[in-house]
Amino acid sequence: MEIKRELYQDLKSHLIAKEISLLVGARQVGKTTLLMKLKEELERRGEACISLNLDIDRDQLYFASQSSLVQKLQLEFGEKKAYVFIDEIQRKEDAGLFLKGLYDRNLPYKYVVSGSGSLELKEKIQESLSGRKRIFELGPVSFLEFVNHRTAYKYENKLSQFFAIEKQQLAGLLFEYLNFGGYPRIIMEKKATEKRALIDEIFRSYIEKDVTSLLNISRPEAFVLLVKLLADRAGKPINYSQLSTEAGLSTPTLKKYLWYAEKTYIIKQITPFFNNFNKELTKSPQLYFMDLGLRNYSLNLVGQVGESHNSGFIFQNFIFQLLEQQAAPHGWQTKFWRSKDKAEVDFVLDNGRTRIPIEVKYQKLGKAQISRSFRSFIDRYKPEKAFLINLEMDEKMILNSTEIHIIPYHKLITENYFSAS
Repeated sequence: MEIKRELYQDLKSHLIAKEISLLVGARQVGKTTLLMKLKEELERRGEACISLNLDIDRDQLYFASQSSLVQKLQLEFGEKKAYVFIDEIQRKEDAGLFLKGLYDRNLPYKYVVSGSGSLELKEKIQESLSGRKRIFELGPVSFLEFVNHRTAYKYENKLSQFFAIEKQQLAGLLFEYLNFGGYPRIIMEKKATEKRALIDEIFRSYIEKDVTSLLNISRPEAFVLLVKLLADRAGKPINYSQLSTEAGLSTPTLKKYLWYAEKTYIIKQITPFFNNFNKELTKSPQLYFMDLGLRNYSLNLVGQVGESHNSGFIFQNFIFQLLEQQAAPHGWQTKFWRSKDKAEVDFVLDNGRTRIPIEVKYQKLGKAQISRSFRSFIDRYKPEKAFLINLEMDEKMILNSTEIHIIPYHKLITENYFSAS
């Protein structure tokens, strides 16, 4: 059974727009599968389509110049409407200018383009295709998509009831997701040993094709070491001096490699929330991994979540992913808070007008436990609401004038907490 992706309908809806539909994301998250599903649906409707892939030698010939590709398209379709699917566009040098030239010819073709990594796509193409494209970012399979797939879409429209009733099954699904992450091939594989082998293959492919080939990094082994060091620091402030020493990199090179890791969808850095320069840390960012399987692989912890001392940070990374999926589309930025007297809050959602502190506990709480740090933030900023996210407890309480929602993690998926403020 295929894994339904939430992004599919958005991508499909954009087919009527003249702009280029640009699908970006990490290697092997399912971009090609999504494009082929879209192409098949169009062909069932009788639409003219062609699929070209720059990883295929035969197809590369058509990309020698814009004229070469136009000649091929006109041979296939003449002047009638058609859909042109182009995969692995990052292989084309000056891809942005190439696509801009195609678009500006005003031919009757709709271009749907995808590529791994985002350096070429989001930096160079962004400038060249201003006003000519819409970017769609596809990440690893989300926990929502994972649960629906694992339950054969039986509870797709009543997940809140499923979460409340099938707690044992849900615990098993969470355990699997926290261990192996959301790459489609890994989800489809049933054997744990094969899952580990696939994660290894995906990581090696990323290093060989994106890091070594696309980015031309001369010391891929240093980059691999850096990723392993970052995995151990997920959810913790980054000390550039210490990290550069451990990785054997100069500070400028370290920052460049961090930028590469973020632009190729391995990590995401978040910045501290602050209002008072004198009392709060304002410089050191934190980072989280975009896929938990890759993070665990980097630490040799695949299959050990729940047994290792790192399990709490892995769950915290998981909550970061949920916040990015549920809050970021509504204009919230995910930050963290840390004061100079070492008080800290895991996450602070900030939309410029409102801030919401969030503390994460990888526990089945029996009673509300408001930490000194959490209380300190609430006392200082007096937010309207705050969240304490745990495994099962579901209650509300008032602290001063702040409404604290003590919720199980899955309610971030089923409830609309962040759609408006």
